[in-house]
Amino acid sequence: MKTYGTYFQNDKDLPIKYGEINLINPERQRLRGEPLHKGVEAYPVFQGFCGTDFELMKMGRDNKLSAKFPEGESRLINGHEGVVWVPSENRFAIVLIRGGDSWDPTRYTEDETYFEYGCDGADGLFCDKNYFNPDMLLHLPEKYESMTKLPLSVAKRLSFADPYACAVFQLERMEDLGAAQNFRVEMAKHKCSEEEARKLAKDNIFTKTVVFGLGMTGLFIADQIRRNHPDAEILFIGRSDKNCKKVQFSKEITGADYLCTARLSEEETAKEIITKLSGRATMFVGTSGSNAENRIAFEHKVLGCNGIYNSFSLGPVVSYDTMPFGFENHLIFASINFRQEHMEKAIDILVDSRYDEVVELIDKEEFIADPLDAYENKIFCKGAPLKTAVIWNKDYIKDDE
Repeated sequence: MKTYGTYFQNDKDLPIKYGEINLINPERQRLRGEPLHKGVEAYPVFQGFCGTDFELMKMGRDNKLSAKFPEGESRLINGHEGVVWVPSENRFAIVLIRGGDSWDPTRYTEDETYFEYGCDGADGLFCDKNYFNPDMLLHLPEKYESMTKLPLSVAKRLSFADPYACAVFQLERMEDLGAAQNFRVEMAKHKCSEEEARKLAKDNIFTKTVVFGLGMTGLFIADQIRRNHPDAEILFIGRSDKNCKKVQFSKEITGADYLCTARLSEEETAKEIITKLSGRATMFVGTSGSNAENRIAFEHKVLGCNGIYNSFSLGPVVSYDTMPFGFENHLIFASINFRQEHMEKAIDILVDSRYDEVVELIDKEEFIADPLDAYENKIFCKGAPLKTAVIWNKDYIKDDE
C-alpha cells in the first residue's frame, strides 16, 4: 500500500523529503513474551515536531541514518508525537512509540531488541496513513472515546504525550535513586525506620532543584516534581529574557524561580544559583544540551553533598574531578524512555493542562512544500516557538467552542 508523507533519507542536500511512499506492515511485538501482530491501519491527524526529528534529519545529511531505517528500506517516515484516528475502532489513539523484544523498555539490555515508531526501525506519523501494533494504540480518556472530531486545544496538548511520558519516568528514576542515595542519612538524623527514612529521602532530594535549560523537557520534569513534591524549591536556568512568554509560562505552571545567564560567566552563574537557592543543589537536572551543565554542577560546586545529577541532555560529555566527587558522595544517572503506564499517565494529565497555549501551528501545505526549509528556518531556528505542530488531517479536528 502507498501513502504520502515526509521521510528521512541519507542525502546531503535533501535529508527530508515529501512524496509518495510504499508502506510496509511487518509483525511487531510490544514487549518480550507478547504475541507478534501485524499493524492496524490508522490515519495520523495531528503531529508535533520534536528535536529528535531534527537530529535525525542532520544524521541523514551526514549519511549516518541507515541503522534507523526499517529493515529492507532506505527511508524512515518521521514523527512520533501526535494523535491518530483508528477507523476499525472509530476512535482516536496515541501511539505508544517504543516496543520490541524487551521486558521493560526503560531497562533495555544487550540481548534485547527494540523499535521506535518514527525514530528507529519503524515508520512514524508524518503520513496520510500507516500501520501500528494494535496493542500500542492507547486510549484517550473516556469523554473523548465517542468523538469523531477532536478539539484543537486537546490535540495540541496531546502532541506532548511522548515527551511528558519521559518526564513521568524521570520523576520515577529521581525518586527511586533519591530514596536509595540518602535514606541512611535520614535514618540517622531522625532515628526512624528504614521505611520512614526512604520516604523522607525520596522527598528531600528535591529540596533545592536546579533545572538547567528551559525547553519543554525541563518544563515537564519541573511540572512533575511540583505536582508530586509541592514543597520543592525549583530554579530554572536559561538564556531567555526573564519577561518573555516562555519564561513566564514556565514559572506559572511550576511555581519555579528563574535565572537568566545570557550575560553571566559560568562562575557567575554558579554563584547566582547558590545565592538564589540559599545553598547548593540537592538535585541538578541537565536539559540544555550544553557542556556548561556539568561544569557548573561539579567544577563550580553547584551540586551539594549527597546530591544527584540527572544527565538528560543528549550530546554533552559529562566529566568530574574524582576526589571531590567521591568525598561529596555525588550520584550521576542518565536514562531515557518510558513505559506504557507513564504515557497513559501523561495522557490523563495533558488533556486537562494548559500546554496547548505554547503550541503554534505551521500550515500543512507550507510544510510539505519544502520540509527542509521548514525544519531549518521555521521550526528549529532561533526564535522558533516552544512547540510547533501541524494539523495533518483536518477532517478529524474541530475548533474549540
